[in-house]
Amino acid sequence: MQRNNIGESLRRIEELLVSQSMKPMTLDEAASYLHISKSYLYRLTSKSLIPHYKPGGKKIFFDKNDLDHYILRNRVRSVEEIREGFKEKKYTKLAGKNVLTNER
Repeated sequence: MQRNNIGESLRRIEELLVSQSMKPMTLDEAASYLHISKSYLYRLTSKSLIPHYKPGGKKIFFDKNDLDHYILRNRVRSVEEIREGFKEKKYTKLAGKNVLTNER
């Protein structure tokens, strides 16, 4: 009997997660999700720096996937990743700078 309750609870949690991930976010929800102020988020929308929707021309909505993409932009590689990439490609010194050559 305990297993049925756990299974049913898990099923309801999964349904809730799926429904929440597909629901558009309001400005308040998106600001909270991004951990930024509403005024800063509004500034980003007014400058078209973050994807958003204005179905009625006034109220702003956001897609969670768009917000995730915004968060994950401009990834900075670790020192190890940079070193590995440097080893894999041939570079040549030109005027004191490393320049990628076409040679392999």
